[in-house]
Amino acid sequence: MALPNKEGQRVPNVTFRTRQNGEWVNVTTDEIFKGKTVIVFSLPGAFTPTCSSTHLPRFNELAPVFFKNGVDEIVCMSVNDTFVMNEWAKDQEANNVRLIPDGNGEFSEGMGMLVNKEDIGFGMRSWRYSMLVKDGVVEKMFIEPEVPGDPFEVSDADTMLNYINPNAKPPRVATIFTKPGCPFCAKAKAMLEDKGISYEEITISNSGVTSRTLRAIANAGTVPQIFIEGEYIGGSDDLEAYFAK
Repeated sequence: MALPNKEGQRVPNVTFRTRQNGEWVNVTTDEIFKGKTVIVFSLPGAFTPTCSSTHLPRFNELAPVFFKNGVDEIVCMSVNDTFVMNEWAKDQEANNVRLIPDGNGEFSEGMGMLVNKEDIGFGMRSWRYSMLVKDGVVEKMFIEPEVPGDPFEVSDADTMLNYINPNAKPPRVATIFTKPGCPFCAKAKAMLEDKGISYEEITISNSGVTSRTLRAIANAGTVPQIFIEGEYIGGSDDLEAYFAK
């Protein structure tokens, strides 16, 4: 049976049981959706590979662009209990995304997206999909094709952004390797901030990421070493030259 496309229909009326600051808190679909434009993406399970490596992080990364284009909130839904979802939130880059536990599968079932994954020991879980919901009504759904496994082709953040605004430009992101007290590192970070490029800072130390790691990655022993969108730029002077171009 084909999974239903619910465009033009209201989302199910469900109360989610969540834990916040050590207390049980009921969260209703009205609270999430009423009077708001909300992106929902749903996935088979917290901590699973595609969900952790790609689906959630990219929605989180593109969140500022979504917010500039009229989206009020981004919700990640999964048929997991609130304790699992809370731990997953701590483990993930998820500061821009609200994680909601559909513990009993009621929302997923109401959307027609509850599927049997007993073959991998998951029981009943949500099929992977994303949707744009305006004031509780589904405007657009991207449902993954019904093929074996866990397809991930259309419910991604970039597809949703392209639907909302094809001309929106995703933010550029950088990775910068630094050492504490390094003035050239501070200069490089200031240049990135000036250009509106958010960055992940990785500190070189005796434990964790070491100078040997840096040589393996960048074939360099000095800091900073900068990558933008996966492209190796080099040090502080190289970054200055890159921006001068």
